[in-house]
This record gives sequence, C-alpha cells and structure tokens, in this order.
Amino acid sequence: MTLLDLFTLFLILVVLAAIPSSSVALVVTRSATCGLNHGIAVSIGVVVGDLIFAALALLGLAALSHWLGAFFTIIKYLAACYLIFYGISLLRHSRHPGYQAGETRKPHLPVSFTAGLLLTLGDIKAIFFYASFFPVFIKISSLSAADVVLLTIVMVVAIGGVKIAYAVLASKMLPRINRRFQQRTKTAAGYLMIGTGGYLATRP
Repeated sequence: MTLLDLFTLFLILVVLAAIPSSSVALVVTRSATCGLNHGIAVSIGVVVGDLIFAALALLGLAALSHWLGAFFTIIKYLAACYLIFYGISLLRHSRHPGYQAGETRKPHLPVSFTAGLLLTLGDIKAIFFYASFFPVFIKISSLSAADVVLLTIVMVVAIGGVKIAYAVLASKMLPRINRRFQQRTKTAAGYLMIGTGGYLATRP
C-alpha cells in the first residue's frame, strides 16, 4: 500500500464516519443522555464492528485473489461509480432524522459498546464497502503484516476519531449541531465522494 492509497482510504473513512447516520445518531444519543463515556463506548463498538468486516473482507479476498485476476479492475470501476452516485445522492438529499434523546436511565458501559457493535454488524452498506472497495486500495496478494497494522491504525483513527468527536460535541455542545450544520456536512461530503470516485476511475 502506498501513502497515497492510505491517505485516500483515510479520507473516505472519515467522510463516511462523519455523515449523519444511524451510528452517529446512536453515539450522539448515548453521549447526550448517558454521558460522554457511553458515547465513547458506542464509538469503540462501531470501530470493532468495522474491524471485523475488514478482517473478513481481507481473509476472503486473499483466498480468491490468485484466480480472480482482472475482476478487481471491474470492481474498481464499480466502486468509482458507486462513490460518484453516492456523492450526488448526498448533494440532492440533505434531509436526515434529527437526534432525539429518549432515554432517562443510564445503561452499563458494555451495553453501549454492544449497541454500537451490533448496529455496525447489521449495516449492509458496511459489508458492501469493505468487500468491494478494499481491492481498489490494497494488493491482496502482496499484503504484509505491516500493511495490516497500518490499515488497522488508519481505520481506528479515522472512524473512532470521528465518532468520538461526535460524542464530545453531543455532551458539550449539542444545541449547536443544528440542521444547517448537518446540511453543510452532507454537501461537503458529497463533493468529496464525487472527487474520490473520479480519482479511483482514472488512477492506473
């Protein structure tokens, strides 16, 4: 993996983690109603779920890479099209559910962790992402232990950092996270996803 590949993957993970979603709503709700520790616990659960998907994708792709050959080229273009389509969708649809705090009783921290983990493991989009996009950035046949470590660090920092940032904002400045902020986030994410899709389609 090159530094450019790692940086591009980092940007995509940050954007996907930052887009308002069910996992963000869970982090925000837990942090706002139960305290920052619970928001962080949910964030850790989300990261662990993503790491599980990554491990399964790498194991499966490693077993198939020696005979799939040029099929990964097709996956690259499909991935680029998906990113562009997703970016356009973000620009066209800025509506998303608001963050509602409905819980009054604090659960145990393992409950918050498990909630984040199960929510992530049930996300079909995450399964598609890790199974389809990793071949664009990773040469599975030459993947080394160092590459796995770097990939893990990138995922933990990108996904965990964004989710924990949401948790901190929810516990300290929740009233400032208004609809305008959310719309601007989606707009910026849409342009970035379209640009990333174009890059993937044109890179050798």
